[in-house]
Order: sequence, then structure tokens, then C-alpha cells
Amino acid sequence: MAKKDVRMIVYLQCTECKERNYTSQKNKRNDPNRLELTKYCKRCRKHALHRETK
Repeated sequence: MAKKDVRMIVYLQCTECKERNYTSQKNKRNDPNRLELTKYCKRCRKHALHRETK
């Protein structure tokens, strides 16, 4: 019997230029809210806030 998939793949989008730069995994049970990470954006050429998109 296969187990349920708890970890899901999420896409991180830059809040300044709206480009989807990164993918990540998160646990649905531990983090039900959207992820917000400060990552480097290649298009903006600086560190910017990246939020999880659907």
C-alpha cells in the first residue's frame, strides 16, 4: 500500500519582478501557510523576498 504524499513541490516567485525562480519542497502538515524566503533574484540582480505560488 502506498503512503500519502505529505511533502509537496512549491514554486517561489519574486515579489518585485514576479518571475518564478526557485522550486522547493515543504511539508503540508508542519507548514500550512505560504512560504516566504529571501533569495537571490537573477533578473533583479539582488536579494528579494520570494513567496510561494500555486
